[in-house]
Amino acid sequence: MAKLDADTLLAVAKRALEEWDFQVSQIEHIATSENTVFRVDTETGETCALRIHRPGYHTLAELNAELQWTAALNQAGVGVPKPQMTRDSRGYATIPVPGSTETRHVGIVDWIDGVPLASVMKETSDESALLQYFDQLGRIAARMHNQAVNWQIPIGFQRHAFDADGLMGDAPFWGPFWDLPELTNAERQLILKARAAIHRTLSEYGKQQGTYSLIHADLHPYNLLVNSTRLYAIDFDDSGFGWHQYELAVSLFHCRDSAHFEAFRDALLSGYRSERAFEDAAVELLPMFLLIRALALLGWTHERPEMNRGERLKGLIASACAQAEDLLK
Repeated sequence: MAKLDADTLLAVAKRALEEWDFQVSQIEHIATSENTVFRVDTETGETCALRIHRPGYHTLAELNAELQWTAALNQAGVGVPKPQMTRDSRGYATIPVPGSTETRHVGIVDWIDGVPLASVMKETSDESALLQYFDQLGRIAARMHNQAVNWQIPIGFQRHAFDADGLMGDAPFWGPFWDLPELTNAERQLILKARAAIHRTLSEYGKQQGTYSLIHADLHPYNLLVNSTRLYAIDFDDSGFGWHQYELAVSLFHCRDSAHFEAFRDALLSGYRSERAFEDAAVELLPMFLLIRALALLGWTHERPEMNRGERLKGLIASACAQAEDLLK
Protein backbone atom coordinates (compact mmCIF):
# COMPACT_ATOMS: atom_id res chain seq x y z
CA MET A 1 0.00 0.00 0.00
CA ALA A 2 1.34 3.41 -0.98
CA LYS A 3 2.13 6.16 1.48
CA LEU A 4 -0.58 8.79 1.29
CA ASP A 5 0.22 12.44 0.63
CA ALA A 6 -1.01 15.30 2.79
CA ASP A 7 -3.98 16.17 0.59
CA THR A 8 -5.21 12.58 0.48
CA LEU A 9 -4.87 12.18 4.25
CA LEU A 10 -6.88 15.37 4.78
CA ALA A 11 -9.54 14.09 2.39
CA VAL A 12 -9.78 10.82 4.34
CA ALA A 13 -10.06 12.75 7.61
CA LYS A 14 -12.83 15.02 6.28
CA ARG A 15 -14.74 12.05 4.87
CA ALA A 16 -14.43 10.22 8.19
CA LEU A 17 -15.81 13.19 10.12
CA GLU A 18 -19.10 12.73 8.27
CA GLU A 19 -19.58 9.58 10.38
CA TRP A 20 -19.58 11.58 13.63
CA ASP A 21 -22.05 14.17 14.92
CA PHE A 22 -19.58 17.04 14.91
CA GLN A 23 -19.95 20.54 13.55
CA VAL A 24 -16.30 21.07 12.71
CA SER A 25 -14.83 24.56 12.92
CA GLN A 26 -11.21 23.63 12.22
CA ILE A 27 -9.11 20.60 11.37
CA GLU A 28 -5.33 20.70 11.71
CA HIS A 29 -2.69 18.12 10.84
CA ILE A 30 -0.56 17.42 13.94
CA ALA A 31 1.71 14.52 13.11
CA THR A 32 2.37 11.62 10.79
CA SER A 33 4.55 8.83 12.09
CA GLU A 34 3.10 5.35 12.35
CA ASN A 35 -0.41 6.80 12.20
CA THR A 36 -1.62 10.24 11.13
CA VAL A 37 -3.18 12.54 13.73
CA PHE A 38 -5.39 15.57 13.15
CA ARG A 39 -6.68 17.99 15.77
CA VAL A 40 -10.38 18.64 15.31
CA ASP A 41 -12.11 21.66 16.88
CA THR A 42 -15.90 21.85 16.89
CA GLU A 43 -18.31 24.76 16.92
CA THR A 44 -19.51 23.64 20.37
CA GLY A 45 -16.02 24.02 21.86
CA GLU A 46 -14.96 20.38 21.87
CA THR A 47 -11.48 19.36 20.78
CA CYS A 48 -10.67 15.86 19.58
CA ALA A 49 -7.81 13.87 18.09
CA LEU A 50 -8.64 12.09 14.84
CA ARG A 51 -6.30 9.22 14.06
CA ILE A 52 -5.92 7.57 10.65
CA HIS A 53 -4.46 4.15 11.31
CA ARG A 54 -1.69 2.73 9.17
CA PRO A 55 -2.68 -0.29 7.09
CA GLY A 56 -1.57 -3.81 7.89
CA TYR A 57 -0.89 -3.28 11.59
CA HIS A 58 -4.20 -3.90 13.38
CA THR A 59 -7.44 -5.48 12.29
CA LEU A 60 -10.67 -3.74 13.10
CA ALA A 61 -11.26 -6.31 15.87
CA GLU A 62 -7.89 -5.45 17.41
CA LEU A 63 -8.63 -1.73 17.22
CA ASN A 64 -11.97 -2.26 18.92
CA ALA A 65 -10.18 -4.23 21.65
CA GLU A 66 -7.99 -1.19 22.29
CA LEU A 67 -11.13 0.86 22.90
CA GLN A 68 -12.52 -1.81 25.21
CA TRP A 69 -9.43 -1.65 27.36
CA THR A 70 -9.14 2.15 27.46
CA ALA A 71 -12.83 2.35 28.37
CA ALA A 72 -12.22 -0.12 31.22
CA LEU A 73 -9.19 1.87 32.38
CA ASN A 74 -11.28 5.03 32.54
CA GLN A 75 -13.96 3.20 34.51
CA ALA A 76 -11.24 2.11 36.94
CA GLY A 77 -10.14 5.72 37.43
CA VAL A 78 -7.07 5.63 35.17
CA GLY A 79 -7.49 8.73 33.04
CA VAL A 80 -6.67 7.92 29.41
CA PRO A 81 -8.06 9.32 26.13
CA LYS A 82 -11.79 8.58 25.82
CA PRO A 83 -13.15 7.50 22.46
CA GLN A 84 -15.84 9.40 20.62
CA MET A 85 -18.24 6.97 18.99
CA THR A 86 -19.68 7.41 15.51
CA ARG A 87 -23.28 8.36 14.87
CA ASP A 88 -24.19 4.66 14.82
CA SER A 89 -22.11 3.79 17.94
CA ARG A 90 -19.00 2.38 16.27
CA GLY A 91 -15.51 3.04 17.52
CA TYR A 92 -14.07 3.37 14.03
CA ALA A 93 -15.10 4.31 10.54
CA THR A 94 -13.53 2.52 7.58
CA ILE A 95 -12.96 5.12 4.89
CA PRO A 96 -12.09 4.59 1.21
CA VAL A 97 -8.90 6.29 0.03
CA PRO A 98 -9.66 8.62 -2.89
CA GLY A 99 -8.36 7.37 -6.23
CA SER A 100 -7.61 3.84 -5.03
CA THR A 101 -9.18 0.61 -3.83
CA GLU A 102 -7.62 1.01 -0.36
CA THR A 103 -9.35 1.88 2.89
CA ARG A 104 -8.18 3.24 6.26
CA HIS A 105 -9.63 2.77 9.74
CA VAL A 106 -10.23 6.11 11.45
CA GLY A 107 -10.98 6.73 15.12
CA ILE A 108 -11.52 9.80 17.30
CA VAL A 109 -10.66 10.34 20.96
CA ASP A 110 -10.89 13.33 23.27
CA TRP A 111 -7.99 15.75 22.94
CA ILE A 112 -5.59 16.03 25.87
CA ASP A 113 -3.66 19.28 26.16
CA GLY A 114 -0.05 19.05 27.23
CA VAL A 115 3.62 19.04 26.34
CA PRO A 116 5.41 15.73 25.76
CA LEU A 117 7.47 14.69 28.76
CA ALA A 118 10.39 14.20 26.34
CA SER A 119 10.31 17.94 25.56
CA VAL A 120 10.18 18.82 29.26
CA MET A 121 13.19 16.57 29.88
CA LYS A 122 15.15 18.41 27.19
CA GLU A 123 14.24 21.87 28.43
CA THR A 124 14.57 21.61 32.21
CA SER A 125 17.54 21.07 34.48
CA ASP A 126 15.31 20.71 37.55
CA GLU A 127 16.06 17.11 38.51
CA SER A 128 13.60 17.14 41.40
CA ALA A 129 10.74 18.05 39.05
CA LEU A 130 11.73 15.28 36.62
CA LEU A 131 11.92 12.77 39.46
CA GLN A 132 8.37 13.68 40.43
CA TYR A 133 7.25 12.97 36.86
CA PHE A 134 8.94 9.56 36.91
CA ASP A 135 7.33 8.79 40.25
CA GLN A 136 3.98 9.73 38.74
CA LEU A 137 4.74 7.64 35.65
CA GLY A 138 5.38 4.64 37.88
CA ARG A 139 2.02 5.17 39.56
CA ILE A 140 0.24 5.39 36.21
CA ALA A 141 1.83 2.15 35.00
CA ALA A 142 0.96 0.38 38.24
CA ARG A 143 -2.67 1.51 38.08
CA MET A 144 -2.93 0.21 34.52
CA HIS A 145 -1.49 -3.12 35.58
CA ASN A 146 -3.73 -3.32 38.65
CA GLN A 147 -6.74 -2.90 36.41
CA ALA A 148 -5.44 -5.31 33.78
CA VAL A 149 -4.61 -8.24 36.06
CA ASN A 150 -8.06 -8.07 37.65
CA TRP A 151 -10.03 -7.46 34.46
CA GLN A 152 -12.23 -10.11 32.94
CA ILE A 153 -11.08 -10.09 29.32
CA PRO A 154 -14.17 -9.73 27.08
CA ILE A 155 -15.14 -12.58 24.80
CA GLY A 156 -13.62 -12.08 21.36
CA PHE A 157 -10.95 -9.67 22.64
CA GLN A 158 -8.03 -9.67 20.18
CA ARG A 159 -4.64 -8.13 20.87
CA HIS A 160 -1.06 -9.17 20.13
CA ALA A 161 1.31 -10.63 22.74
CA PHE A 162 4.81 -9.55 23.74
CA ASP A 163 5.55 -12.97 25.18
CA ALA A 164 8.69 -15.10 24.71
CA ASP A 165 7.86 -15.82 21.07
CA GLY A 166 6.44 -12.35 20.41
CA LEU A 167 9.68 -10.77 21.61
CA MET A 168 12.37 -13.38 20.86
CA GLY A 169 10.77 -16.04 18.65
CA ASP A 170 11.36 -16.90 15.00
CA ALA A 171 8.97 -14.13 13.90
CA PRO A 172 9.03 -11.47 16.66
CA PHE A 173 6.31 -8.86 16.64
CA TRP A 174 8.72 -6.02 15.86
CA GLY A 175 10.62 -7.90 13.18
CA PRO A 176 13.77 -10.09 12.94
CA PHE A 177 16.27 -7.78 14.59
CA TRP A 178 19.17 -10.15 13.88
CA ASP A 179 18.68 -9.64 10.12
CA LEU A 180 19.44 -5.93 10.20
CA PRO A 181 21.94 -5.39 7.32
CA GLU A 182 24.04 -2.94 9.34
CA LEU A 183 25.09 -5.65 11.83
CA THR A 184 28.55 -7.14 11.46
CA ASN A 185 28.79 -10.92 11.60
CA ALA A 186 30.25 -10.75 15.11
CA GLU A 187 27.45 -8.45 16.27
CA ARG A 188 24.85 -10.73 14.71
CA GLN A 189 26.25 -13.80 16.45
CA LEU A 190 26.33 -12.00 19.79
CA ILE A 191 22.73 -10.84 19.39
CA LEU A 192 21.60 -14.33 18.39
CA LYS A 193 23.19 -15.78 21.54
CA ALA A 194 21.47 -13.14 23.65
CA ARG A 195 18.18 -13.82 21.89
CA ALA A 196 18.37 -17.53 22.74
CA ALA A 197 19.25 -16.79 26.36
CA ILE A 198 16.42 -14.29 26.73
CA HIS A 199 13.89 -16.68 25.18
CA ARG A 200 14.91 -19.37 27.70
CA THR A 201 14.67 -16.96 30.61
CA LEU A 202 11.24 -15.65 29.60
CA SER A 203 9.91 -19.16 28.98
CA GLU A 204 11.11 -20.31 32.40
CA TYR A 205 9.86 -17.16 34.14
CA GLY A 206 6.40 -17.65 32.67
CA LYS A 207 3.24 -15.59 32.91
CA GLN A 208 2.08 -16.62 36.37
CA GLN A 209 4.22 -14.26 38.44
CA GLY A 210 1.66 -11.46 38.65
CA THR A 211 3.80 -9.47 36.22
CA TYR A 212 2.09 -10.34 32.92
CA SER A 213 -1.10 -8.71 31.65
CA LEU A 214 -2.25 -6.14 29.18
CA ILE A 215 0.32 -3.34 29.05
CA HIS A 216 0.54 -0.03 27.23
CA ALA A 217 3.86 -1.24 25.73
CA ASP A 218 4.89 2.21 24.44
CA LEU A 219 4.88 4.29 27.61
CA HIS A 220 7.90 6.39 26.66
CA PRO A 221 8.30 10.16 27.27
CA TYR A 222 6.86 11.11 23.86
CA ASN A 223 3.59 9.33 24.74
CA LEU A 224 3.25 11.11 28.08
CA LEU A 225 1.82 14.63 28.15
CA VAL A 226 2.55 17.09 30.93
CA ASN A 227 -0.41 19.32 31.79
CA SER A 228 0.50 21.60 34.69
CA THR A 229 2.07 19.04 37.04
CA ARG A 230 0.02 16.06 35.91
CA LEU A 231 1.01 13.35 33.45
CA TYR A 232 -1.36 11.78 30.94
CA ALA A 233 -0.66 8.62 28.97
CA ILE A 234 -1.72 8.66 25.32
CA ASP A 235 -1.45 6.42 22.23
CA PHE A 236 -2.43 2.85 23.07
CA ASP A 237 -1.80 1.70 19.50
CA ASP A 238 0.94 -0.74 20.57
CA SER A 239 -0.85 -2.04 23.66
CA GLY A 240 -1.00 -5.79 24.08
CA PHE A 241 -0.21 -8.60 26.49
CA GLY A 242 3.24 -8.47 28.03
CA TRP A 243 5.43 -8.36 31.10
CA HIS A 244 5.26 -5.38 33.43
CA GLN A 245 9.05 -5.17 33.36
CA TYR A 246 8.88 -4.48 29.63
CA GLU A 247 6.48 -1.61 30.34
CA LEU A 248 8.94 -0.05 32.76
CA ALA A 249 11.91 -0.71 30.47
CA VAL A 250 10.19 1.20 27.67
CA SER A 251 9.67 4.13 30.05
CA LEU A 252 13.33 4.13 31.05
CA PHE A 253 14.95 3.36 27.71
CA HIS A 254 14.78 6.96 26.45
CA CYS A 255 17.00 8.12 29.33
CA ARG A 256 19.35 5.11 29.51
CA ASP A 257 22.39 7.32 28.75
CA SER A 258 21.40 10.11 31.14
CA ALA A 259 23.58 10.93 34.12
CA HIS A 260 20.34 10.76 36.12
CA PHE A 261 19.30 7.31 34.89
CA GLU A 262 19.56 5.58 38.28
CA ALA A 263 17.60 8.36 39.95
CA PHE A 264 14.89 8.17 37.27
CA ARG A 265 14.74 4.38 37.64
CA ASP A 266 14.45 4.59 41.42
CA ALA A 267 11.71 7.22 41.21
CA LEU A 268 9.80 5.14 38.66
CA LEU A 269 10.02 2.04 40.86
CA SER A 270 9.09 4.00 43.99
CA GLY A 271 5.97 5.35 42.31
CA TYR A 272 5.10 1.92 40.93
CA ARG A 273 5.55 0.21 44.28
CA SER A 274 3.37 2.79 46.01
CA GLU A 275 0.44 1.41 43.96
CA ARG A 276 1.38 -2.21 43.25
CA ALA A 277 3.67 -4.84 44.75
CA PHE A 278 6.80 -5.46 42.72
CA GLU A 279 9.26 -7.93 44.17
CA ASP A 280 13.02 -7.49 44.04
CA ALA A 281 13.25 -10.64 41.93
CA ALA A 282 11.05 -8.95 39.32
CA VAL A 283 13.15 -5.79 39.42
CA GLU A 284 16.30 -7.83 38.80
CA LEU A 285 15.00 -8.63 35.32
CA LEU A 286 14.84 -4.96 34.30
CA PRO A 287 18.31 -4.89 32.66
CA MET A 288 17.28 -7.82 30.47
CA PHE A 289 14.10 -6.03 29.47
CA LEU A 290 16.08 -2.90 28.60
CA LEU A 291 18.06 -5.10 26.22
CA ILE A 292 14.80 -6.54 24.89
CA ARG A 293 13.63 -3.01 24.14
CA ALA A 294 16.87 -2.27 22.29
CA LEU A 295 16.49 -5.42 20.20
CA ALA A 296 12.84 -4.64 19.52
CA LEU A 297 13.85 -1.22 18.20
CA LEU A 298 16.42 -2.85 15.95
CA GLY A 299 13.63 -5.07 14.60
CA TRP A 300 11.38 -2.04 14.15
CA THR A 301 14.16 -0.36 12.15
CA HIS A 302 14.70 -3.48 10.05
CA GLU A 303 11.05 -3.35 8.99
CA ARG A 304 11.41 0.28 7.87
CA PRO A 305 14.25 0.48 5.32
CA GLU A 306 13.13 3.95 4.28
CA MET A 307 14.27 5.41 7.62
CA ASN A 308 17.43 7.44 8.03
CA ARG A 309 19.68 4.91 9.76
CA GLY A 310 22.83 7.01 10.40
CA GLU A 311 24.51 7.57 13.72
CA ARG A 312 21.42 6.87 15.79
CA LEU A 313 21.28 3.29 14.52
CA LYS A 314 25.01 2.81 15.08
CA GLY A 315 24.56 3.95 18.66
CA LEU A 316 21.60 1.61 19.17
CA ILE A 317 23.56 -1.36 17.81
CA ALA A 318 26.54 -0.55 20.05
CA SER A 319 24.27 -0.21 23.08
CA ALA A 320 22.45 -3.48 22.32
CA CYS A 321 25.72 -5.35 21.90
CA ALA A 322 27.15 -3.97 25.14
CA GLN A 323 23.99 -5.00 26.99
CA ALA A 324 24.07 -8.43 25.32
CA GLU A 325 27.65 -8.98 26.51
CA ASP A 326 26.62 -8.06 30.06
CA LEU A 327 23.69 -10.47 29.91
CA LEU A 328 25.85 -13.36 28.72
CA LYS A 329 28.60 -12.94 31.32
